Amino acid sequence: MAQLSRNQARQKKHLRERQSIIGTSVKPRLCVFKSHQNFYAQLIDDSKGVTLASVSTLVKGQFAGNIESAKKAGELMGEKIKALKLTEIVFDRSGYVYHGRVKAFAEAVRQTAQGVKF
Repeated sequence: MAQLSRNQARQKKHLRERQSIIGTSVKPRLCVFKSHQNFYAQLIDDSKGVTLASVSTLVKGQFAGNIESAKKAGELMGEKIKALKLTEIVFDRSGYVYHGRVKAFAEAVRQTAQGVKF
């Protein structure tokens, strides 16, 4: 049996995690994805299959593929969560280790949208 690549192992972890992580309209799922150059996040209501808010670092010049960009994206997502008046969310890290860009994003969301639990 061939050894799994790093990305394949992450995808398997993500599928296992998704069996227990479900977003609702009261407690939506905050899902992140990171590529080599960009960072993406969506606030998803799984019961309706609707994306409530999204943020990415695709804007050239404003963001780069580093931790500072993830912090800025987290601040933008925090503002959107505040505007939606949500108090609880479920954080779906998509199989990524809670470190680096993922950690910086989550902490920025927590600081910006004060009072949000996840």
